[in-house]
Amino acid sequence: MAGSQETFGKKEREKKRLKKRKDKLLKKEERKAKGQGSEFVYVDEYGQLTDTPPDPTRKIKVDASTIEIGIPKKEDRVEEPEENKEGKVSFFDTSKGFGFILDSRSQEKYFVHVSGLIDEIKENDKVTFELERGLKGMNAVRVKKI
Repeated sequence: MAGSQETFGKKEREKKRLKKRKDKLLKKEERKAKGQGSEFVYVDEYGQLTDTPPDPTRKIKVDASTIEIGIPKKEDRVEEPEENKEGKVSFFDTSKGFGFILDSRSQEKYFVHVSGLIDEIKENDKVTFELERGLKGMNAVRVKKI
């Protein structure tokens, strides 16, 4: 007759598993006895984590159909009229072919590349330009000296 298939290693692993389970139950009972609260964490109306459940009277009903996910459709967006803007060249590196223009009205800086120039420019020149959306924001294009 063959011997038992339960080897010494299998017996030890089973003992460890049962001991872990027993330790876990003991820890759970200790927590309950100390009154350390529940295992749940809640988020309050300010986004802070707390162990007390939220007050149901302060609950706000939100209509899911009013939540807009993604980018609005092109026809819903308000486009700025394409007008010539005026500004001053705050920086231009001719060797690298790029620079920045400071808008005289809004004081915003716009990137300009040599490919978007009509006239040659240098620093402190007064220019007119139009804006186009680039990969990293608005770019000045069709730049002319005044």
